[in-house]
Amino acid sequence: MMVSDQARLLCVPVGAWRANELSSAASRAAQVADIIELRLDYLSEAELEEVTPSFLQTLIASLARPLIITLRPVEQGGRGELSFPQRLQFWRRMFEHTQPTGLFVDLEFELLSHVRQHEKELYDSLVQEQVICSYHDFAGTSLNLNDLYGRMKNVPARVLKIAVRVDDAVGCVPVFQLLERARGEGREMISIAMGEAGVATRILAPSRGGFLTYGALDAEHITAPGQISARALRDLYRVHNINRETVITGLVGAPVAHSVSPQIHNEAFIHKGINAVYVPFEVKVLSEFITRMARPRTREIDWNLRGFSVTAPHKTEIIQHLDWVDPTAREVGSINTVVVEGDALHGYNTDTAAAINPLQEITELRGCHAAVIGAGGAARSLVWGLRKAGVGVTVFARNSARAAKLASEFDVSHAPLEAARFNEFDVVINATTLGTRGGSSEQKTPATAEQLRGARIAYDLVYNPVQTSFTRAAAQAGCETINGLAMLVGQAVEQFELWTGEDAPRDVMRRAAVKACS
Repeated sequence: MMVSDQARLLCVPVGAWRANELSSAASRAAQVADIIELRLDYLSEAELEEVTPSFLQTLIASLARPLIITLRPVEQGGRGELSFPQRLQFWRRMFEHTQPTGLFVDLEFELLSHVRQHEKELYDSLVQEQVICSYHDFAGTSLNLNDLYGRMKNVPARVLKIAVRVDDAVGCVPVFQLLERARGEGREMISIAMGEAGVATRILAPSRGGFLTYGALDAEHITAPGQISARALRDLYRVHNINRETVITGLVGAPVAHSVSPQIHNEAFIHKGINAVYVPFEVKVLSEFITRMARPRTREIDWNLRGFSVTAPHKTEIIQHLDWVDPTAREVGSINTVVVEGDALHGYNTDTAAAINPLQEITELRGCHAAVIGAGGAARSLVWGLRKAGVGVTVFARNSARAAKLASEFDVSHAPLEAARFNEFDVVINATTLGTRGGSSEQKTPATAEQLRGARIAYDLVYNPVQTSFTRAAAQAGCETINGLAMLVGQAVEQFELWTGEDAPRDVMRRAAVKACS
């Protein structure tokens, strides 16, 4: 029997170090949550004594929300130091009484298996309809999820939960497949890939039969790797509205957590009333993603993938995986947009025009001299566009071999970045990722104020944060500065139109970008 489509549940986990703080924390969560998880493993043994069935019944009534109570060991993501016997004692005490209506209990697979074999009285008192049997792998080991599921489904539980850490978006494939298997077997399932690479499962799992998804109350209350805010899941990604017909788009790169493209595209979809969602995919091995998730003939997920943005480090590698490449994009040698057309993958470059336009708005480019710092996909787009605009270009990069190769391809000059001086250039452009928010290089700049002194315009393709170390150094040197927001919005506008065939709401997308970066 198939599991019927259910209301898509958004669960907000809350924890507190004192029992008397649980009610206020749960009340805050109730503002956005459909169901609330109380992480009791934050509590000491003495504080845990305060959590009784009557306490929980009162809390459920005041919240008008169902509750999940969880008491995990450290190896399963718990925060406290309670021993196995101490946790068993809590559950014995809890199940001595009739369970409150609206209460789920999350019991880890190891504990539930032990109870089944050695705790007959406790086992007999379990109310199967209220039990979630869970397993968490925070280490990212190579689990056979089907085998684990096969063992777990024999325990007395209404819902099975498996959460595994992944380091590449391709790791989401078996997680989605597990949801399909459980759905086909009539089992309710929570299946999640943890970590930044697993975000797609948090967004899409409910639409594929997942019993619920977890969202953090805020940035200070994240309880698992890769967890995103409940408000973002509800308002930006619209997890309550996503279904199997939803058009999937997204961002492919590594890293992608810093990107504000999800805000830009999802706000555009909302504004236009389009049943589509834009999801970040942290991909390290591009060929695996193309084969197992993207290409219609070989992908292992049945989903309505329409296309995706491509960012560092995959903008050049992606070309070899495409069935057709736009002539301009092929000439540039860099792809930032893929569209799924039937069984084929088509590649485009929407970066070039978007990168050049902000410069053309403030200066006449023909006859200018520009220094481009970097030798990756973004630099390729810039060099090609600048050359077409009649600009003399010199490529600077720490990797002199890459700089020389890029310069040779486009018949421009190149020079070492170390100890470079830019006083003879009209425009200096940072086409590297140095200065990107959240990365190890956030405080770094590819050029100092002393190096930039004398240049007229400094342009940073990094857009988040709005003010980078590079633009601050440039302002100190007396340069007019441009950040990457205009380029970001410009390339996104064209992507939106390629994927949807509709006019993009440019002003909506620009406001979303500014808000996300503020």
